[in-house]
Order: sequence, then structure tokens, then C-alpha cells
Amino acid sequence: MEIDGVSLADDPKRAKTHLGYLPEVPPLYGELTVDEYLAFCARLHHVPKAEQANAVARAKQACGLTDMASRLISNLSKGYQQRVGIAQAIVHAPEVVILDEPTVGLDPIQIREIRKLIRELGDRHSVILSSHILPEVQSVCDRVMIIHHGQVVYTGTVEDATRAQSEAAIVGFAAPPTVQALQAVPGIAGVEALDATHFSVRYAKGVDPRVALAQAAAAHGWQLNELRPVTKTLEERFVELTTGEEEHANEQREAA
Repeated sequence: MEIDGVSLADDPKRAKTHLGYLPEVPPLYGELTVDEYLAFCARLHHVPKAEQANAVARAKQACGLTDMASRLISNLSKGYQQRVGIAQAIVHAPEVVILDEPTVGLDPIQIREIRKLIRELGDRHSVILSSHILPEVQSVCDRVMIIHHGQVVYTGTVEDATRAQSEAAIVGFAAPPTVQALQAVPGIAGVEALDATHFSVRYAKGVDPRVALAQAAAAHGWQLNELRPVTKTLEERFVELTTGEEEHANEQREAA
């Protein structure tokens, strides 16, 4: 594994200089001001003395801390303390920033602010977010890796994770057919009327009937005006992937 071209196995000390890290409990010193603490962190990361002031200023600006420079960290709110924790992770301008449960213990407004900050950091750094709060992962991240019992069970984009395995769609018509007529379209295994013009259609296994559905609507004058797949939340996909793995393992043990 390499970080910015430096092997983590061959030269771990140099490779780690390209990392910024925020643990679940930020490593803060409450008796220091924000400026004092970030200057201390810059020295720890071997930022050249002539560049330390600019490095601290950039980190404060990125994290919305400019007006808090002279405040004692112990007097800051939990949300601002979390911002200070993120600032120390980026003060040396690392290529990769690792954030571990960055919104734990924050109120809803603080959570929204930190999530916005994380998305902004993604424009300048590669950000790795470790979290059990899957709605947060879905709202902030572009890619996701799901690990279960030490094994990777999914890796890919968040969009693909929530779109994958879609087996149903919501369809709407201006001149709706009967349930029986819709059921007769090839590839549709089940139909449920949601209201006078909308239906939930379940696909037959391994079949995507959307083209056949559009053709049937045109042929019969149903005036199709909505067709959207039923997607799953990342939380639903996580449960599906992890419980599926456990059920498979249990079946194998029982068979043995």
C-alpha cells in the first residue's frame, strides 16, 4: 500500500507524514488557545518554522475557526472543539485525512455543520470517514467499503450500493391500466396499486421489465408518466449484506 507514492510497508514513518488523523476523541488541550494548539500541532508535524503561521491560518480558515483564534479550547462548544480536532488533522496539508466518528456527541445543527465541512475538505484532500452512522456515510461520501467480521463484503460507489439489487419500481400513468393488465407485462412478477394512478411493480428474478413496460404503455395508451426504481438506503444494504453473510455461514455450519 502506498500513500502519495510512499510505501507504508517500506517507509512507514515518511508515509505517515502524508496522513492527517482525527480520532473519535479529539486529542485536545483545553488550557491552550486555538492558535497555541494548532501551532503546537504544526511543530509536531514538522511544518517548517517559516511556514507555521500560514499553515495555522489556512487550517483555521478551512474549519471556520478564524474568529476563535484566541479562545481557550476548554471554553469552546463541542462542535467547535470538533472543528479544532479537524484543523489539527489538516494543519500540515496532508494528502489523506482520516476521520473516525467525527460527529459523535454533536447536536443536529453541529452535525450538519461538520458534515458540510467534511464535504468541503473532500475538494482538497482524500478523506476517509470511519463511521457506524450509515445515513451520514450516505450523505457525505462518494465511495463506501463495508467490512463484516474483518472481511470486505462491499466496495464501490454509494450510488451503486443503494441502487444495486433493485427488484421493484414505482410506475405512474395518466390513463392507468388494471392491475391484471399490468401484471401481464413480461418480466413483472407482482403488482400493488398505491393509488388511482400509481403502482408498485415487482420484477421477476433476474429480469428488468422496464423496456417491456414502456412498450406496453405505448401500445395500450396508458400514458406512462413516471417510472423510478425503488432504491435502498445504505443502512438497508448494510443489513442485507451482513445478515446475508451470517445466514450463509450458519447454513454451512448446519450442513457440516
